[in-house]
Amino acid sequence: MPYQRITAVDFHVQHHARTLALRSLGHVRTGPFVARFNPEWASPMANYAIPDDHAEPSAADIRALIEVFRARERKPRLEFLPSCAPAVEPALRAAGFKVESRAPLMACPPGDLAAPKPVAGLELFEPRADDDLFGLVTVQHYAYGEPGRPDWPAIGGLRATYENGGIVVLGLFEGEPAGGGSCSVPIDGLTEVGGIAVAERFRRRGVGAAVAARLTELAFERGLRVPWLEPSGEISERVYAGIGYRAIGEKLNISLP
Repeated sequence: MPYQRITAVDFHVQHHARTLALRSLGHVRTGPFVARFNPEWASPMANYAIPDDHAEPSAADIRALIEVFRARERKPRLEFLPSCAPAVEPALRAAGFKVESRAPLMACPPGDLAAPKPVAGLELFEPRADDDLFGLVTVQHYAYGEPGRPDWPAIGGLRATYENGGIVVLGLFEGEPAGGGSCSVPIDGLTEVGGIAVAERFRRRGVGAAVAARLTELAFERGLRVPWLEPSGEISERVYAGIGYRAIGEKLNISLP
């Protein structure tokens, strides 16, 4: 799918991600990087750095970044848009970093949202009760292949999302959690649609598209300019394209083996 320019949205998306990192309790500023850390979750997906726009890091800057990760027993890793800092990837490669993936980013401009085919029996709503929030946590836990069992304290993250202006949506089939997701805390009118997960027995029915569309609809209803997301693969990319999202660039995931 070709990338489409939507008025420098790549820089806006990078700014959104960097600002969220700066607001996180476990962040560290080192050289031209912001590193965010989750002290309770060692997953590389929750611990990564973002460079400043147009950053040109020196070898010393990168060595300092590596030490920040190693001091916290985390894998040195970055997630960022190469278009916003073209000099960073070559510098990281020279230091031994290897590309994990290049993931497309997609955005839905106002007016482009297309309603998916209704899913019979699916009830979508914004959960507030602990049991409903834990239902969503459970779906996400197993859908993303996390080890062990889901923990009740994880509902705190969802609650913090909507209490700070984000959006959380849960889908039920006859009272059973079937899928859901969230929109991150908005910054400058942008929000990331993420955490979309569908319980295994409810897949291939259109639940994921319905959840993504409802989150996007709510974002526009609340005055947000551009919801954006990162599809997990070609199948989800086609699903999101079907409801109005366009590929607008790529995000580089790169780490030190």
